[in-house]
Amino acid sequence: MTTRIIGTGSYAPENVITNDDLAKIMDTSDEWIRSRTGIGARHICGKDEGATYMAIEAAKRAVEMAGIDPKELDIIIAGTSTPDKCLPSCGCEVQAAIGAVNAVAFDVSAACSGFIFSLNIVQGFFMSGVYRTALVIGCDELSKIMDWSDRRTCVLFGDGAGAAVVRAEETGIRHFLMGSDGARGPVLECTARTTGNFLTGTRPDIGFTSMDGQEVFKFAVKKVPECITQLLEETGTDKDEIKYFILHQANMRIFESIAKRLKVPMEKIPVNIERYGNTSGASIPIILDEVNRQGKLERGDKIVIAGFGAGLTWGAVLMEW
Repeated sequence: MTTRIIGTGSYAPENVITNDDLAKIMDTSDEWIRSRTGIGARHICGKDEGATYMAIEAAKRAVEMAGIDPKELDIIIAGTSTPDKCLPSCGCEVQAAIGAVNAVAFDVSAACSGFIFSLNIVQGFFMSGVYRTALVIGCDELSKIMDWSDRRTCVLFGDGAGAAVVRAEETGIRHFLMGSDGARGPVLECTARTTGNFLTGTRPDIGFTSMDGQEVFKFAVKKVPECITQLLEETGTDKDEIKYFILHQANMRIFESIAKRLKVPMEKIPVNIERYGNTSGASIPIILDEVNRQGKLERGDKIVIAGFGAGLTWGAVLMEW
């Protein structure tokens, strides 16, 4: 048995912050951001929103499309690096909210690769026959770990969530790859709560995201095409058989470079970064949900899902819809 997607859903906060809005609070401009990233706006959580709220909304929409009772879910995995709480997990909070009383639930922290890693973990459970129906979520509230005075980084990111209900069937995931390079982790990092207690005589500090943009760019444009090429070679699949390459929405120039290296037309790479920015673990399931709801996927279509993120991490999936 393998993993087939039977329903998708997504959610983005109501607050839309354009590049012009950011230009009012920092030294930047719409032209500066667009020319370097392709981003025009991003959604930012308000007071009553957060990673869990977004995950719940995306999950409800995926379950509704799948046409299943939440009680049918055996497992829920939330790929997130920015949960609302250290505990309980975002996955457990989603389980409670949607009434998935029979599901085991937990989180996976793999940044922008979180949805892919979570999907591949479910594939392992399905192949072993342990579970049959799962909910896979990618959600991140990156706005809360941004230094909003650092225009090099904060303008890139937004908040959002995406989800997929998957079921063990005869067709679906054909092959997957995952990888990590912890030695390169410092190029994209965010310190958590620091040690601060009665022994140190200090209070904990909270860190903000820092990124070496050039190093991340060089890593992405090399590793993603390599990973996809390996995936296709190991399955004997020609790239012309792939209808869409569903990629992590990080930077328009990264897309263009990947398309050039793979020798595929940009029309095969769906893009929504102009409206969302980089939503980390949510970016792939959000664009997947958009493509699905637009009726662009038909049963039997072959797609590649691929991404990269902090860690550094990367992964790819070859799937038959």
